[in-house]
Amino acid sequence: MSNIKYVCPCLFGLESLVADELRQLGAAQVASENGRVSFTGGDDVLARANINLRCAERVLVQLGEFEAKSFDALFEQVKALEWERWIGREDSFPVTGWSLNSALHSVPDCQAIIKKAVVERLHAKYGIAWFRETGANHRIRFSILKDTVSVSLDSSGDGLHKRGYRANANEAPLKETLAAAMIKLSRYGRGTPFCDPFCGSGTIPIEAAMLAMNMAPGLNRRFAAESWGAVETSVWAEARAEALSRIDNSPFTVSGYDIDPAAAALTLENAKKAGVGTHVTASAQDIRQFSPAEPRGIIVCNPPFGERMLDIHEAEALYRVTGQVLAKFPGWNAYILSADESFETLFGRKADRRRKLYNGMIKCNCYQYYRHFQKGAPGNAQETSAPGSNAGQA
Repeated sequence: MSNIKYVCPCLFGLESLVADELRQLGAAQVASENGRVSFTGGDDVLARANINLRCAERVLVQLGEFEAKSFDALFEQVKALEWERWIGREDSFPVTGWSLNSALHSVPDCQAIIKKAVVERLHAKYGIAWFRETGANHRIRFSILKDTVSVSLDSSGDGLHKRGYRANANEAPLKETLAAAMIKLSRYGRGTPFCDPFCGSGTIPIEAAMLAMNMAPGLNRRFAAESWGAVETSVWAEARAEALSRIDNSPFTVSGYDIDPAAAALTLENAKKAGVGTHVTASAQDIRQFSPAEPRGIIVCNPPFGERMLDIHEAEALYRVTGQVLAKFPGWNAYILSADESFETLFGRKADRRRKLYNGMIKCNCYQYYRHFQKGAPGNAQETSAPGSNAGQA
């Protein structure tokens, strides 16, 4: 199939990163909106997007978008969509979704209406009175915002942040898609020294190593659409072979440290599962011991903070110490995620740039320091957000 419309939901603030990834994968008509990026392409783009995207949450096949202020209108317009193009006689098709600021505000009622409309459509096409739904899963997702309904099929299954390497995680782990986004913002590339001094279960070092190797994040997992009859299995095989051919396994190293020896050990375990074990080092070390041998490098980290692991006073003390330590190494750029609005004051310097991001449901900033850490250097903070996002919300 060609010229299919797709939508990738993403965390607020990451829209431009996802759009750039999609263009590199050959997607057409890429357009960013708040919290999502739409694009078009064939089955090959569907497979490549699922396997290769680092910062998107999932890949949806958008079947229709329309206005509906009544259940009758919702039913008729859902029924008019070409469900038989995707859903077979034996396939399952559960319905999930949400509604906000719309006349159709009851989500259970909307689910029931959409399910009924799809059944009616498939009944007319297949002549089947009862659908057993024992076959491949086609999860129908709907959203209703200000009476505009979007109806899609979820091609990913589990969210794309589930790479397959982190069955084990420490307390409050960072989402893989957000870790990858921070690394992209840092412009890290192979050959540059890289460190996460608060590595936890290793998400940031592992994502950095995967990026440096050009290893697709979805190579070690499966996707819902792989079982769909509408998409040839050869498409997935070709996309995987293409991704495998791009991997560069030549030597380099990224480093992780954590004050907890168990966290450092978990980082090494997860790195091995991810296929980057030969490129990731991790050991137990307090931030006060940070003393890199290289004069220049990149730090990307998500220090523990009040709402996450430490109490507020401990988090504030940690930010102060981190600022004092990193000021000793002016050649090292730092990209630090924090939900504390007073972070810059505690850290001891204004960021050169800030970017609003979300860690789960927690609004954060990625504080970017890349104009050296000399004591007393003037701050030059700028707020940025991705094109197509609302800077007041992202």
